[in-house]
Amino acid sequence: MHLVTYSEVGATAGELPPGYHHVQAERVIGHGRDEFERAASQLLAGVVQRRAGATVQLSEVPLREGTHVQMQLRLGPLKYRIPCVVVWAERTTDSCGFAYGTLPGHPERGEERFEICLTPSGEVIFRIVAFSAPARWFTRLGGPSGVGPHAAPLPYGLDSNMASIRTPPTDHWSRR
Repeated sequence: MHLVTYSEVGATAGELPPGYHHVQAERVIGHGRDEFERAASQLLAGVVQRRAGATVQLSEVPLREGTHVQMQLRLGPLKYRIPCVVVWAERTTDSCGFAYGTLPGHPERGEERFEICLTPSGEVIFRIVAFSAPARWFTRLGGPSGVGPHAAPLPYGLDSNMASIRTPPTDHWSRR
């Protein structure tokens, strides 16, 4: 496994580890197979992160385990380097998703999981699960920095992420 900055690799698939800020959110973003296929393709191409305002470089597309994700986010005059590696990725006929973990130099440490599923009733659901804690002096000092899931009630401005997959959003967020 890559040199991630946390020990709980894969924990976004189950019980989230203690000692971190947790985020779990989901939203219906559309209906039908065509909507699912379009959203899944966009998800694995990094569209969610780009539409949330990050500059994104991927070592390969579509995302798969081992893909390096180098993001850069500007907050006013500050520029944050946000290196991650994909620790899980999967695409089946009714679900698609990936999780990435933080690498050295990331402002936080933890993992984020992005999933899209097509339910038997035809709803297309987008879900994000994350855990994070400050990893750099400025995120420890300033608390929520606006970078990653520790920063905002919904990671990376989740409403922006939803708009990137389906516009306009039609449903309200369900938070667990």
